[in-house]
Amino acid sequence: MDHSVKILIVDDEERIRRLLKMYLERENYLIEEAENGETALKMAMEQEYDCILLDVMMPGKDGTEVCLELREHKATPIIMLTAKGEEANRVQGFEVGADDYIVKPFSPREVVLRVKALLRRSSPTAYVKTDTVTKDLIVYPHLTIDHDAHRVTADNKDVNLTPKEYELLYFLAKAPDKVFDREHLLKEVWHYEFFGDLRTVDTHVKRLREKLNKVSEDAAKMIVTVWGVGYKFEVANE
Repeated sequence: MDHSVKILIVDDEERIRRLLKMYLERENYLIEEAENGETALKMAMEQEYDCILLDVMMPGKDGTEVCLELREHKATPIIMLTAKGEEANRVQGFEVGADDYIVKPFSPREVVLRVKALLRRSSPTAYVKTDTVTKDLIVYPHLTIDHDAHRVTADNKDVNLTPKEYELLYFLAKAPDKVFDREHLLKEVWHYEFFGDLRTVDTHVKRLREKLNKVSEDAAKMIVTVWGVGYKFEVANE
């Protein structure tokens, strides 16, 4: 059995962990479990996972806290599990760095499909083309995006981004100087029709700038706020 993909399931309900484990193991994924946030955070910090399924509502340290703390150190892809009607928790999950969410009660098959989609987006070989030898590169002064390798470098230093942060940067960088409003970015990058959740975009832009700024102030300045409208990727003349 191929255990190259390792997934951590975090939920305080054993039946949910057992159900998800059963379906994901059918895909030959290696599954580990945590029943609370404290254990999950310790495991996620000490090991490398390809994806984490993280319940929001748990006693003690909840999923939002785990996600927020983990994002201080790692870009591990995270799917939040949110009970139906907890709109505020779902929005908060995106704000602290979650890459996707699934509403309970859910179809296990949907979970498998979401996990596969997120793994494709976050895999280093996710966008490798077989029909051409031309590398899919976006090269600007101070910033390079190697889309085939899913790699971002700023002033020749690697920038460690979550899948959503990467998608946001790539989307903006593909259309330099074009202004996108928040609604358009939510639709194109998050693939959901949200209403009133525009701060999700602002939070991700803020986090993206912070990560770029750690290695290159010039690269961070390329993401420009257009007040009252949205954001654009601006290339300075050098």
